Amino acid sequence: MKRLFDIVMSLIGGVILFPVLAIVALAVVLDSGWPVFFVQKRVGRGGLLFPMYKFRSMTVVKEAASGSFDAGDSSRVTRVGRWLRKSKIDELPQLWNVLVGDMSLVGPRPEVQKWVAVYPERWQVVHSVRPGITDNASIEFRNEEALLATSDAPETTYKEVVLPQKLALYENYVRQNSFLGDIRIIFKTIWPF
Repeated sequence: MKRLFDIVMSLIGGVILFPVLAIVALAVVLDSGWPVFFVQKRVGRGGLLFPMYKFRSMTVVKEAASGSFDAGDSSRVTRVGRWLRKSKIDELPQLWNVLVGDMSLVGPRPEVQKWVAVYPERWQVVHSVRPGITDNASIEFRNEEALLATSDAPETTYKEVVLPQKLALYENYVRQNSFLGDIRIIFKTIWPF
């Protein structure tokens, strides 16, 4: 039922949002050139790597595709990128990831290999389900970039403070996930207040 819901909703969402996607793509190109999309390898279900898509919100750096860490550093964020990140519209291309089966609408956010390697036993549990576009950790850490920007050591803060809290929420999702729970998370994502 969850997979059928994902397919139907990603198709409907893609069709309804197509004009928005086209306008955003044009805005990215006009603001900072090509490419329109940022593609990064993330770890998904069963520990398998897949290419995750976003609208590009930063200037191009080759290392970013392999998981370089820019938390708290907004120097590379483009003018359009600031708006995309704040509104979370940069995540909309992941509807394609949902349609092809790499991701689900709701599930633990996929991570880069670097951070999976830090807590491998915990990620093994998380990787028993498809990663998602949104989940409770995405809602709770909606302002993660601002939090890390205030840290003197953003990588350490992410590794020792943020990531363990996210993993606890991911593990809880794996234990208690349900279709109705997913619907609640979708509504909390769209209307967070």
